[in-house]
Amino acid sequence: MTDFTRLNARAHSPAPVSRPSPGPGSADIPRILPQEPAVPYSNLVLPRSARVPRWSLSMAWWALFSAMFWIYVAVASAQAVGTANTVIGMVLTVASYGLINLVLSRYAARTGLTVALLSRTLFGVVGSALASLIFAATAIYYAVFEGSIIAVALQKFFGGEMLIWYAVVVVYALPLVAGGVQNWLDKLNGWLLPLYVAGLVAVVVAATVHRGVPTALPAAPVGLAVPGWLTSYFIYMGVWIMMMYTFDYARMGREEDQRFHGTFTFGWVFYFFTFMVNGLVGIYIMSAWGYEGTETGVVDAFLSSLGVFGLLVILISQTRINTANYFLASSNLEAFAQRVFGLGLPRWVWVIACGGIAYLLMLTDVLSYLLKALAWQGVFVTAWVAIALVHIFLTRRDREEVPEIRRERLGAFSPGALAWVGASALGILATEQAAWPLVSQFAPLATVLVAGGGYAAAYRWRRPPTMALDEDIRLDAELVG
Repeated sequence: MTDFTRLNARAHSPAPVSRPSPGPGSADIPRILPQEPAVPYSNLVLPRSARVPRWSLSMAWWALFSAMFWIYVAVASAQAVGTANTVIGMVLTVASYGLINLVLSRYAARTGLTVALLSRTLFGVVGSALASLIFAATAIYYAVFEGSIIAVALQKFFGGEMLIWYAVVVVYALPLVAGGVQNWLDKLNGWLLPLYVAGLVAVVVAATVHRGVPTALPAAPVGLAVPGWLTSYFIYMGVWIMMMYTFDYARMGREEDQRFHGTFTFGWVFYFFTFMVNGLVGIYIMSAWGYEGTETGVVDAFLSSLGVFGLLVILISQTRINTANYFLASSNLEAFAQRVFGLGLPRWVWVIACGGIAYLLMLTDVLSYLLKALAWQGVFVTAWVAIALVHIFLTRRDREEVPEIRRERLGAFSPGALAWVGASALGILATEQAAWPLVSQFAPLATVLVAGGGYAAAYRWRRPPTMALDEDIRLDAELVG
């Protein structure tokens, strides 16, 4: 079992490349030659030889199962629309997430592309920078939320100033992402998953022993304008960032493992445990203790139920999820800065930058703006997912080709960028207006439909270029970086 940073280091390990002899159509395509200098795969089509075993990738991805955010979302949904409606919304969410990520994970494994590289074809070279920025910002916000939970737990247990605990949480996480202590972290990840599962069972048992079986679960309020289960489903649409996470992870999978990954690793099995199990546990323990659905309430429920073991479960599970958050945030921030400002700084600089941004955000009233920021970014993310799915559907017969990612063969912007930005702007306006509540409620669904339809029209207008898929051909970072 392996952490994402370790997997990525293995999958993105340097490979020697050079340019072939000039020939028709091949003058700018480097081929692998053992005597030539090495370049990383971070901006390249990931070769099949660099893919990782199924269980290594699966266990790395299942680190996301341990995020406390899923407990918080379920409790917030239950308190807004009732427990029964939330359960129905979670069932529909598991089904749709499983289907969408089945498609995305298979495509990523076949093409070896990242979100940033696919976005080049969808939106153009400059347009794709926005995708990297939104991805990085969203990952930082999740790192802030998960890190804040650790800091709150440490402060409640040991006392002290929150600004100090925030600093501790950020500082100790950065070396894990930069790669300084991955050897012991790899061993830690081996027992983290069963520990977290044991922690979930223990917190339910302990809450029941201390408080008894809760007799009053959150009920649906009277007079909802939209069915509660649909509202709950829309709440979970706000975390479609998981689709982007899936894409960047899944490209490291082997093509022969597509069925396994599409069902277990990235599919409905993962989301059943992540949304349903975490969510039901969260609703149960929060109802048992009578706490509000806030980050402090989640921490109180674990500490009140399990004491020091509850602190241990929070510390380890949140450390694991933040390893992925900081890694993806730093990688995408690096891609954005390189594309827009031409900065070619080492990745550890961006790791520190993400940590600094996260710390400054932690010093503010996180939840007062976090949900609003995630709502806005969620609009862009759902639009991206819709466009990616339409693109995959329209190119489903091009089995021997992948999207073109070389800069000199792509424009700064493509018609797809107009569809993405236009649908996102419409989604944000619909979300923020107050005159028609129904319009605001259906903004996520409207965003998906407008983005998908707009990209289909843009695709018919100007089909994005493609390049041949060849296991022995890799694109030089000089060309695509």
